[in-house]
Amino acid sequence: MSLAEMKADLPTACNVGTKRNSKGYKTSWIGYKLHIDAGDGGIPVSCLLTSASLHDSQVAIPLAEMTSQRVSYCYDLMDAAYDAPLIKQHSQALGHVPLIDENPRRKERKAELQAEHKSRRHANYQPAEMIRYNERSTVERVNGRLKDEFGARMVRVRGHAKVMSHLMFGIIVLTVGQLMKFVE
Repeated sequence: MSLAEMKADLPTACNVGTKRNSKGYKTSWIGYKLHIDAGDGGIPVSCLLTSASLHDSQVAIPLAEMTSQRVSYCYDLMDAAYDAPLIKQHSQALGHVPLIDENPRRKERKAELQAEHKSRRHANYQPAEMIRYNERSTVERVNGRLKDEFGARMVRVRGHAKVMSHLMFGIIVLTVGQLMKFVE
């Protein structure tokens, strides 16, 4: 599919989104979900606004296509929600190195990963991929700043176009602020 077809295929209606927080509790909201692809330094490169119920992994490929058209980069850093063979294959097809946290779908695998992580920590060993993966927190800070400082937590307009406009004003201010840090 072309990028335009992929974007047209994404749902944009207002609906209910649910996710589990870090403590395992469900959180729900009514509205939309903004998916942001940010570069080093916390600079947003691409954004897509979808229905709140859409899983993050459904937006990974269109977002990667948009970003690849705008900037050149080497790594795709994603959390366990994006652990899917198609996403990894697409990342490699774009010439990127996919650094995606493994989603242990079996209890045995989860125990193996925890034991491996404990052994690495005990040996004070961090592969280069893990060090680079830790940069993923940049996107979390971008999301947090957008919600806390630029009004994305409580959007008071209705409709996809109005919500997207409201959020893009926040993205513009956030981007300018991040770019100004490089000038200083």
